[in-house]
Amino acid sequence: MALADAGVAAEAVESFYLGNFAGPSFAGQNHLAPYVASGAGIRGVPATRFEAACASSGSAFFHAVTAVAAGVYDVAVAAGVETMTCQPTPRVTEILAGAGDLAGEVRVGATFPSLFAMIARRHMHEFGTTREQMAAVAVKNHANGALNPLAHLRKRITMEQALAGKPVSEPLTVYDCSLISDGAAAVVIIPLERARDFPGISLRILGIAQASDYVALDAKDDITSFRANRVAAEKAYRMAGLGPGEVDLAEVHDCFTIAEIVALEDLGFVARGEGGPATVAGWTALNGRLPVNTSGGLKSKGHPVGATGVGQICDLAIQMRGAAGERQVERRRVGLAQNLGGSGATSVVTILGAA
Repeated sequence: MALADAGVAAEAVESFYLGNFAGPSFAGQNHLAPYVASGAGIRGVPATRFEAACASSGSAFFHAVTAVAAGVYDVAVAAGVETMTCQPTPRVTEILAGAGDLAGEVRVGATFPSLFAMIARRHMHEFGTTREQMAAVAVKNHANGALNPLAHLRKRITMEQALAGKPVSEPLTVYDCSLISDGAAAVVIIPLERARDFPGISLRILGIAQASDYVALDAKDDITSFRANRVAAEKAYRMAGLGPGEVDLAEVHDCFTIAEIVALEDLGFVARGEGGPATVAGWTALNGRLPVNTSGGLKSKGHPVGATGVGQICDLAIQMRGAAGERQVERRRVGLAQNLGGSGATSVVTILGAA
């Protein structure tokens, strides 16, 4: 679909970058990059798999962009894929936990719901963030996802439903947690000077950066903010020559509702501690000052882990082309994607501009 959309033949692709977190564990298949590339008719080129937890395809995209920008390749494909529903939920939770600190966190039973519950509790303690503010993230994203024909769970929920959801890890309920999803996404990247050769290419990459931090939550100085987010955002803004106030819409990594609130703050859209109140006030709604996760986000669109980062880029492309239908926003010249890996160990921030 990406090749056809861009007007690029498979034979013209010079390199292939695949984001995938745990294909060997979920589906039993290794050597996934050439496996997927050849299935799309792309052969005889470098085909490499990237693993960076939930930021796997964000990282694949970053490295594909870097290679094209450096002049090594003229036509690259960045893709992401994950098949998760083939395993029962306890096994999925166990596989995902491997993106945390095995020696310290996993051995004592910590999973990502419990880690992000700790983040939520600390954020509530430091800034007065409430369960209602986190639930407002879920209500908004479900409303957006209900309008997205590609969303995994097209289901509106009320504030009362979100607050009364089945407990997962206090204070998080099932409505605070992203979905176990299957999915894939792909994009084509070319040098700007060749854009006229490919009329299907419609967005410019204005800025992009990847940053990392400690894997273990207890190693971080502050768990109410992710340093990797802040560093990647600062570098991407600098490359783009833009600031947070010039972004028209954003897709951020809401693996849990608290993660969207933290992202709003780390990316500079609001001050520290204001992510929850801003959401309740409607700032991030479709008709708000900065629409966030118009796709439905990971909460409603779904979270096929290895596909999420490139999926965010595709979601921005749909909006910025004016093809989002009922959920179309008016201001769409500059879009930002933030893809998080683990509990803040990896972050990729991309800023896109209309061609």
